[in-house]
Amino acid sequence: MESPPSLLLRRCGNRLFFSRSCHQPFFLLCHMGCCTYLLVKRCGTHQQPRWLLVRGRKDEAIATLKSIAPPSNDLNSLTMIMSFSSVACEQETWNVDFFSTIKVLVDKNWAFRRLLIVMVIGFGIGMVYYGMPLSLGNLAFSIYLSVTFNALSEVPASLVTFAMIDKMNRKTTVVVFTTVSGICSIASVLMTGSKEWIQMGLELVSFFCACTSFNVLLIFTVELFPTSVRNSAISMVRQALVFGGVFSPMLAATGRENGFMSYGVFGLVIGFCGLFVVFLPETRGTAISDTMDEEEYKTRGYSAM
Repeated sequence: MESPPSLLLRRCGNRLFFSRSCHQPFFLLCHMGCCTYLLVKRCGTHQQPRWLLVRGRKDEAIATLKSIAPPSNDLNSLTMIMSFSSVACEQETWNVDFFSTIKVLVDKNWAFRRLLIVMVIGFGIGMVYYGMPLSLGNLAFSIYLSVTFNALSEVPASLVTFAMIDKMNRKTTVVVFTTVSGICSIASVLMTGSKEWIQMGLELVSFFCACTSFNVLLIFTVELFPTSVRNSAISMVRQALVFGGVFSPMLAATGRENGFMSYGVFGLVIGFCGLFVVFLPETRGTAISDTMDEEEYKTRGYSAM
């Protein structure tokens, strides 16, 4: 999940790139900020110890725990790390690469069903997430203010997700935010000809809800799939989000003549796709599995109850 600083810098950089040549220094400055952020993130973060343990790289997992442990001589911390070295964890035996992981996801019916559903939801959210900023020129509002407000709305969306994720049911949250986003998007079309600030307010609420749904969906996907295949599942959901954005420029261009073909379609798609979350299991408060066998055992246990 992209953080608010990288999202804001990327959006500002893309906007400035298509401006006049006098804005090229600002474009370079924004993208230098993105590169710096990614470099710091790459050098300052560690691989997940659980993932290393599942892969059989126990020494690296212990080294990671030691590097993030507080610099103290606490006997309890030392005992915890030393006891971790004696933990026996079931290691995945299949070949580890992207295509073998996708094959495992496809072979397991429950995993394939979950993957398809989250990709469908991601497709609808991605169409709105990437399409609404492109369609701002179709609204009767200042293009400069609308772009600024949309870029800034991603920050409170991330803060709301961070503050409320422990208290929110994943399924209910996705349904509510996608539905509200769809309703407000369609309502912004129906408000054409009325006060422009009402139309802009509805668009902002719709985009805010889409951003929040985006964040919650990625967290939901992390909890739906075990550690051994989680990266591949997240990658597929990200591809579905981007694939939804592929149709956004066409809809934005069509919406210049008929507003419903942009914001109306955005609202219908995200509202419909968000309903598919009812077919997924709720993951709030559940333990995250490490292997496919462990998750399959949990799935069968829930089905038998």
